[in-house]
Amino acid sequence: MATTTAQPAAIEDGGRKAVLTQEDRRALLRYMLLMRATEERALTLYRQGKVPGSYYDGRGHEAISVGAAFTLGPRDRTCILHRDLGAHLIRGVRPGRVLAQMMGRAGGVTGGKDGNMHFADRELGCVGMVSMLPDMALVTCGLAIAFQMRKEPRVAMTWFGEGSTANGQWHEAMNVAGLRRLPAVFILENNQFAYSTPNDHEFAVDPVKRAEGYGFPGVKVDGNDVEAVFYAAAEACERARSGGGPTLIECETMRMHGHGAHDDMRYVPKELFEVWEKRDPIDRYEKKLSDDSIDIEEIRAAVKEEIERETQWALEQPMPEPQAALEGVFATSDPVLGDGKAPWSRWTKDGVA
Repeated sequence: MATTTAQPAAIEDGGRKAVLTQEDRRALLRYMLLMRATEERALTLYRQGKVPGSYYDGRGHEAISVGAAFTLGPRDRTCILHRDLGAHLIRGVRPGRVLAQMMGRAGGVTGGKDGNMHFADRELGCVGMVSMLPDMALVTCGLAIAFQMRKEPRVAMTWFGEGSTANGQWHEAMNVAGLRRLPAVFILENNQFAYSTPNDHEFAVDPVKRAEGYGFPGVKVDGNDVEAVFYAAAEACERARSGGGPTLIECETMRMHGHGAHDDMRYVPKELFEVWEKRDPIDRYEKKLSDDSIDIEEIRAAVKEEIERETQWALEQPMPEPQAALEGVFATSDPVLGDGKAPWSRWTKDGVA
């Protein structure tokens, strides 16, 4: 199977089309802005000493997490990583719950447990991440196997950096996904550096080409173009639901902040920052929507008001009671990863702004 480059165009399947309405496009911008605003506020709280540990964000990745997650339905499932906050927001997690989680508060997504990275709301169909990042690709395969065995038209999706592709677990996941033609979509975020290791020291072949070796399509898109990501992911999801198997989507982008807040990025050439700063996914999309007569300032104002309100709520949340540390440590019943009925933002009247 050939490696291709996706173009923003309607995807047809059985008479259906994946198309973006003007309201959808407003929503894409809103979620990208909300992701960036939430992470900027979290970074401020970190610098104020209110967020323990280090801090990791996804500046520059907004189009990837938002564009891909926007294709999913309520019964699809996700394994979301630490640079993909936009996917949590689309699934229905409020920014305030994210900020409370960062500060270890009881109002956080997992009650403040397990730090500021390893969280997810299972009632919204998300699996909490682990730091061994390729492992989540295997978890995604497990979800997809369950859907396949039940003959359910559902999709499992996960994200990971290009550095993950050098890890054995990643190759195991790709092998089983291709062999079993699993309904999975793998989003590869090529952000130029695996911590401080540049691409030319990471692999001898573009990692998207590896998909062909495992028997399924590899697609390369501009990871700073949210609509390009959306259309590539929409096509991949339709293929997965119809029994066509998995897809690997490589999204080219740049990690505009350090690996974590502790990383000053002195290993990145200054000119590389300058090139990618001009390709900022939010700036580019704002211009595109503005040219199409969409009111950008209205969306910005709504996001600003929301983040102020959500920050205040998060700061008012109490710290967990000590005994809460013993709760939810061991499973006491069969696991249930949501029933597909839990409300989340794209399907509620209070959803898209």
